[in-house]
Amino acid sequence: MRRALELAARGPARGVNPRVGCVILSPAGETLAEGWHRGAGTPHAEVAALAGLAPGLAHGATAVVTLEPCDHTGRTGPCSRALIEAGIGRVVYGVDDPGRASSGGARRLRGAGVDVEGGLLAAEITDFLADWLFTARAGRPRVTVKWASTLDGRIAAADGSSRWITGPEARADVHLRRSLADAIAVGTGTVLADDPALTARDAEGGLLAEQPVPVVFGRREVPAGAALGNHPHEPVRLTGADLDADLAELGERGIRTLFVEGGPTLASAIVAAGLADELLVYLAPALLGGPRLAIGELGIGHIDGALRYELAEVDRLGRDLRIIARPAAADREGI
Repeated sequence: MRRALELAARGPARGVNPRVGCVILSPAGETLAEGWHRGAGTPHAEVAALAGLAPGLAHGATAVVTLEPCDHTGRTGPCSRALIEAGIGRVVYGVDDPGRASSGGARRLRGAGVDVEGGLLAAEITDFLADWLFTARAGRPRVTVKWASTLDGRIAAADGSSRWITGPEARADVHLRRSLADAIAVGTGTVLADDPALTARDAEGGLLAEQPVPVVFGRREVPAGAALGNHPHEPVRLTGADLDADLAELGERGIRTLFVEGGPTLASAIVAAGLADELLVYLAPALLGGPRLAIGELGIGHIDGALRYELAEVDRLGRDLRIIARPAAADREGI
């Protein structure tokens, strides 16, 4: 199974499909074939491995695969049926497929008389597939809401100036995390006020190898000459009128992790809707006062309604603090 996990890691980290690896063993335990999923539209790991076998060699063999074989017909056929038709006698997999359309492969295999065992190295594989599993279960990306503020929660001075609230170490950390996210989102207010590039850059201003897809929420027009026009990826426009539907659309586009950069209107709406899975806060030891707060109205009228979070990490970056907080366990609704 660890070899299957190594193979899975060769697949693309981003996209609609999970990274899956498969090893086919003879009845004597010898490796007959290996395969992994190479991206949307290509054969799944099990089918890729079967393709490396001469006719008849799969009969009575064992398929070891990181994710439960799918039972879904999309761009490719269901892996469960491919394994049955090849004569595989036993299937060992790591974690169940929670997909609404793709799950059920283990049940079909058992119904065809195949010996099936699940749960091998489940913890390791769950960590490896964490983002994909979240999106498959929730039907939307995992959302991180980020802001950088002063000790009194201000993100800019009264005149709107905000460069720079935090130091270079915090800013470098932000750009690294941008590069690790599938998409980065702002509202049209931020686009019009700040003209952000929404790229991930190094200390010299050069583009990092991996760039998030820019997403803009809101109905206002983005100027033709906006910096977004130079982004390596085409921006995705969403109205923001129905955040659940908007996030579901991003999930369907293969976006598993969404990095929300603001401004306060978008951040507040996502937090108030219970859609923020993580808060990433960079706190500078400074005071500004004034009205420009990181988070605006949340519709909370009494202290009993306060949104409670658990501190996952608190670290010092240069002169600043980086705080990662996640909804308290009672507020996670089982996701």
